[in-house]
Formats: sequence, C-alpha cells, structure tokens
Amino acid sequence: MSTLNTLPPSTDTSATVPEVGKEVQRRELGVFLRSRRERIRPEEVGLAPGGRRRTPGLRREEVALLAGVGVTWYTWLEQGRDINVSVQVLEAVSNTLRLDRLERNHLYTLAGVQLGPTRGECAALPQSIQKMLDAVSPYPAVVVNARYDVLAFNDAYCKVVLDLREVPVEERNMLWLSFVSTEWRCSFVDSLSMKVHMVAGYRAALADHLGEPEWQDLTQRLVAGSPLFAELWERYEVAEPSTRIKLLEHPKAGLLRVEPAILWLSQLGHLRANVYTAADEDTEAKLRALVGVDS
Repeated sequence: MSTLNTLPPSTDTSATVPEVGKEVQRRELGVFLRSRRERIRPEEVGLAPGGRRRTPGLRREEVALLAGVGVTWYTWLEQGRDINVSVQVLEAVSNTLRLDRLERNHLYTLAGVQLGPTRGECAALPQSIQKMLDAVSPYPAVVVNARYDVLAFNDAYCKVVLDLREVPVEERNMLWLSFVSTEWRCSFVDSLSMKVHMVAGYRAALADHLGEPEWQDLTQRLVAGSPLFAELWERYEVAEPSTRIKLLEHPKAGLLRVEPAILWLSQLGHLRANVYTAADEDTEAKLRALVGVDS
C-alpha cells in the first residue's frame, strides 16, 4: 500500500523555508508568465506573425511593448529575479496576456502582492462542522483543505462515494486517492475531466504555499507516482472548484447524478465542504435508500 510521507522528523527546514519559498515563488512566476504568453498568437493582439519563431506565441519584447513596460524589466521578471513589482505593472501585464480573473489572482499571488487579507488555516475542526455534515445526509459530504487533504466526512460519503473510514489517515488526500492509490477507488464515472480540474485547482492553490515542505513533498510524489498527473501538471492550468453535475456508478444503486454545493468555511481558513446533492428525483430516491434515510 502506498502512503503519503512527509520529511523525516530530523530534517530542520525552519531557517531556510522562507527564503527558499521566495526563490521558488519567483521561479514559478516566470514559468506561469511564459505559459501564458506562449498561448497568444501575434495576430490576436494586432502584431504581424513575422518570420520563423523559436517558441509559440508572443516574444518577451512583444509582451513588454504591449504592456508598456521595459523589456529588461519584463525579462528579469520571467527569469525570476528579485525585483519590485507594482500593482499597475501587474495589471498591465495581466491585460496584455488576457488573463481571466483566476489567472490574474494567481499572478498577483506569485508576485507577492496581496489582493485581500490573508487567512490562516485551522488545524482542528470544531464539532459543529461534523454535525453539519451529518445533518445533510443522505447527501455525501466531505471537508477538504486547499491541498485536497480530507479533514472530515459523513456516513453518506462512505456509503455512496468511498468508505474513507477504511482509508489510512495518511492516505486521505483526494489527489493521492485519484491519481496514485491502487487500493482505494472513488465511484465517479467522469474521472478524467474531474482529474484535469483537480490538478488545475491544486496548481492555483499552490501559489500561496510555494516552498512549504508539505506541498513540495506531495507534488513530487504525485509527479513521480502518476504519469497522468505529471502530464496535467505540465499544462499549467489554474481553476476554481467546479459545481457542474457529476456522475457516479454505485455497485448497488447504479448510475447517480449529483450536483456539488461548495460551502466555504471562511472562518477556518482555506477549507471547503463539498456536499453532493441529488440532481434528479431518481438519484434522490437512490441516495435515501443507500444511506437508510426515510423519505
């Protein structure tokens, strides 16, 4: 059985993580900027295609020109150099690269510019959260953090999606269960599209945790353990949690159509409760039968 491991207890990273984190963050910013400019064709922004290009999309000097910033400054930004960036410049670069709202927020985070107050994360959930999860039965519900670690779940989730009570605590991570683990399988039918979206969500969340050992360790293990994760990781897509209807194939009840309701537990940090509600009457009846809830 595979397990999620952390750094050995004897490893002391407390003195180096902050500076290492900044370096990683700047490097990640460069990777993100390159990936965004390479997806834009010159003709889309009013530039002539020109001769043969070594890389797809816009050149650095073209981004700098369109954003109204110096070529050297923009080059240094992509190279991960330690330079000061202003909100005005970031906004100009964001507009030039045609970033959507989530990508723009990701850019600001990587650049170390706060768009709002930071929030901590609660290590232990209050009992009221478990009571809430139990109260929404027969709908499966789970609480995860930004790293997709499972922090709480209800009985309905165990009976309908995956019995997390049987999964060792160190393996209760949705990315690990979806991409690497061979013993624990969720019953989602449209798993590929879900995996694509999960990786994009994890990539977006990582911007706030660059250089943190737990995040680095998980990312490295996912890349090493799953070729599909490694492939999706290289795409550098970012996304928010999806609320589109999902399909589950239950061995007893057959096909279930559920619609996620995402409840942000803002008072506890970057935690969210995913409640899978019935998308039709047939699924409603099946969920009640599976969980043992009277109509």
